[in-house]
Amino acid sequence: MAMDHHRVRRAARRMSGAVLLAAAAFVSTTGSAAAIDCRGEYQVVQGDLLATPFCQDNYLAHIARQYGSRVSNAEIRHNPNTKADVCRFIGHDSRISHLCLDYRNGQSGVAR
Repeated sequence: MAMDHHRVRRAARRMSGAVLLAAAAFVSTTGSAAAIDCRGEYQVVQGDLLATPFCQDNYLAHIARQYGSRVSNAEIRHNPNTKADVCRFIGHDSRISHLCLDYRNGQSGVAR
């Protein structure tokens, strides 16, 4: 009986290792396939460039960093106050002024 118990435990360990490897492989392939491809403020979708909020926020953060701001893409996407501050600081830049319209001149940042 003790022999069977050890054999079952070894088999379970091998199985859990195989499951972990399979899960890791799945995550790595789906993660890379699901990656968003931004070109400036545009997202590549089936070969076409589409303006998306995700890529626009990344582009805004990129331009802000060129001005010396230490802001991350995620901060711009997830914190409206950070986005508003950045837009008030660099919203005059012609590359991103259209992305900051709702945040300039005392606007709240809420889409109209």
